[in-house]
Amino acid sequence: MTGVMDGDYRITGIYRNQWSDIMTPFNTAGFSADFTTGKNLNIGANFMNQTAGDAGYKYLNAYATIAYSGVRFGQDNNQQITIGIQAGLLSRRFDPAKFQFGDQWNPITGYNPGATTADVITQTSSSVLDVGTGLSYFDGSPDKKANFFGGIAAFHLTKPQDPFVSSSVKKFLPVRYVFHGGARINVSESVSVTPNLLFMQQGTAQEKMIGLFGQFRANDYTDLLLGANYRVGDAISPYVGVAFQNFVVGANYDVNISDMGKSVPGTNSLEISLTYIGRKSGKPLRYLSCPRL
Repeated sequence: MTGVMDGDYRITGIYRNQWSDIMTPFNTAGFSADFTTGKNLNIGANFMNQTAGDAGYKYLNAYATIAYSGVRFGQDNNQQITIGIQAGLLSRRFDPAKFQFGDQWNPITGYNPGATTADVITQTSSSVLDVGTGLSYFDGSPDKKANFFGGIAAFHLTKPQDPFVSSSVKKFLPVRYVFHGGARINVSESVSVTPNLLFMQQGTAQEKMIGLFGQFRANDYTDLLLGANYRVGDAISPYVGVAFQNFVVGANYDVNISDMGKSVPGTNSLEISLTYIGRKSGKPLRYLSCPRL
C-alpha cells in the first residue's frame, strides 16, 4: 500500500492502549511516512514500538518500504496493481530485573527480591533482519458504482529466530500470511459505504475480521466516518473519524466479547490515529486516502 493514495506524500501516527484496567497496560505507538516519486516508484518508512506487561518487554519494528505501481490497465488506466517489499529491523528486549521467579517466593513470607534464583537468563535482547512482501489491487475509476480493492502479503520471510528460548530448540517466528479485500460503494454523491474483510494466519494462529464503514460528506471540506469491525470470536470494534481537508483523525474502541473478556472484565482497548495527505502543488485531493479509507 506504499504510495497508494491521491497525493504526493502521507504521514500517519497511531497509538493503542490495551488492558489498562487489569494490569500494566500494553502500549503501541506507530509512525509511518510514504512518498510518490512520479516514476511509478513509491518509497516509505514505518516504525512501531510496543511495550507489554510488568517485565518491561519491548518490541520494535523499523522498516523501509518500496513499491512499484506501474501496472495499470482499464479505462484511463484507473485500475492499478502495486507490488511492494519491506525490509528492516525487528528488535526485542526485556528487563530481567523485573522478573519474579518461583524459587524467590517463600510460602510464609511471600516474594523475596533478594533471594537467589536458579533460573539463568543468557540473553535479554535481539535485533535481526526482517523482510516482507505484498501485492495490492485497486480500481480507482471515478464513474463506477463500486470500486473494488484487495491484496495479499507475507511477513517474516526471513523467519527470525526467537532469541529467548534455549539455543538447542531453534524456534523461529513463522511467516504471517495476510489477505484483505473489499469494495467502496457509492450510494450517492455524498454517501459511500465500504464493506471489507481481513484474514491473517501465522503458524497455528488465525485472525478473521469483517467490517463496514460509511463516509458522509458534510460539506466541501469535511467528511464524517462511522463504522465497526468484528474480529470473529474475539471483539467488536466501533470506529468514528472526521476528515477535514487533508487531515483524517479517527478513534476506535475494542469491546472484547470472547470467553476471556467475559471472565476478566477490562480487557478492552482504545486506539487513535491521525493522517495527513499532502500535495506539493497544493491542489485539493480527489478522494481522501488509500482504497481502504
